[in-house]
Amino acid sequence: MKKKAASIMLAAGLVISAAPANVLADPPPPNEQADHAFDNKIIKKISPDRLYDRVALLSENPREAGTQGEYDAVQYIKKEFEAYGYETELQPFTFQAWDGGTPAIEINHISFDGDVHTFNGSVNGSVEAPIEHVGLATTDEVSDSVKGKIALIERGSISFYEKVQNVYDKGAVGIIMYNGAGQSGNDFGYTYEGQDIPAIAINREAGLSLVEQLQSEEVIGNVTVEDAGTIDQTSYNVIATMKPHKNKDTGQIVTIGAHHDSVAGGPGANDDASGVSGVLELAKVLAKTPTDTELRFMTFGAEEKGLIGSYHYASTLSEGEVDRIAAHFQMDMIGSRDAGDLIMFTPDGNKNLVTDLGASAGARVAEVVEYGQLGRSDHVPFFERGIPAALFIHAPLEPWYHSPQDTLDKISKEKLTEVTEIVGSAVYQIARPDTPALENARVAPGPVHYEFDDRPL
Repeated sequence: MKKKAASIMLAAGLVISAAPANVLADPPPPNEQADHAFDNKIIKKISPDRLYDRVALLSENPREAGTQGEYDAVQYIKKEFEAYGYETELQPFTFQAWDGGTPAIEINHISFDGDVHTFNGSVNGSVEAPIEHVGLATTDEVSDSVKGKIALIERGSISFYEKVQNVYDKGAVGIIMYNGAGQSGNDFGYTYEGQDIPAIAINREAGLSLVEQLQSEEVIGNVTVEDAGTIDQTSYNVIATMKPHKNKDTGQIVTIGAHHDSVAGGPGANDDASGVSGVLELAKVLAKTPTDTELRFMTFGAEEKGLIGSYHYASTLSEGEVDRIAAHFQMDMIGSRDAGDLIMFTPDGNKNLVTDLGASAGARVAEVVEYGQLGRSDHVPFFERGIPAALFIHAPLEPWYHSPQDTLDKISKEKLTEVTEIVGSAVYQIARPDTPALENARVAPGPVHYEFDDRPL
């Protein structure tokens, strides 16, 4: 991995060192009144109503990568950036999407009349065998009796991979899965390399009906998956660039991102219309604010397919650009009323320039933000190119994560606004024009102490 310099002088007189101790070295004596004045220059312009209204608009329809819903969102985001005066580009890329083909079920040789969804990665094939209910398919629930049978599984508790592997290891020949309590729909499920049995999903009501039928009689099922496989589809990144004041250009770049795609069938209000709204709001607020730093605001496609858009963007950066990018701020799921507290995740669990800036901004705007370790979002490709990066997110996640229930009514204006204020203050701390005068700067915040939080997502 490419490494950044061992120490970076932070904008307003803070020296960020690679030392593992308290990363923030002592700055010149702070002038808190001046510092808050600079924060307020950004914060007072941030509109909770604008933030909320954008989430409302973006979450009207699902935005799965490669669909018309995603393309409509991309055009809206591009139009907004352009309205703020940014140089804006669409960066298309191709990814392989799953085509579920034609799935079908027969129950005692009668066609199932409900909706059927193919697991992503399911092999094609047709199997006929008795059905056995194995609950959540934990190792304790799956016995040798499932050999040669179709396993009926309830979703939840453990991963798809573990569920499929547990019944596969015991000799199951097919899978029918239904949603767990509180979950709706049937658009879910993954099988992985080596798990070569046909697998399909049905909704919870149909699954429970089948469980009840099994209590009174043997049920013969037929699970068929035909023509399933991958197809090439196109997704997009949207990139908006603001050049620094020509007489104050330090040559550095700061990037601020979110992902605009949602899971299939999900409106994605929190995941991640909330982050996109935050990015757009900061782009609007900073559009006419002088900086000494190039700012790039971006939204990524196909995050839900494996961070494909952000990996594509990171791969297009030249070595010169990588050297100039001082920090990447990623906002993902920043507005749920039902999620936990704000945390900054880094892929390696170490502090960096972004977490230092974020913790300091949090102390000024709301409260100190702790940090933890997690990949799984679009900060990872930047980190892998040696760029200081962190994910701003609330954790633990809300119960309706990745579900059709991720809707506008679950969004908290207060949380949405607070995270946008913290990220905006942190970005401006490094980008504002007074910051090259390191020796004389007296608007730096005092060093803040922030802890590692071993918090799950």
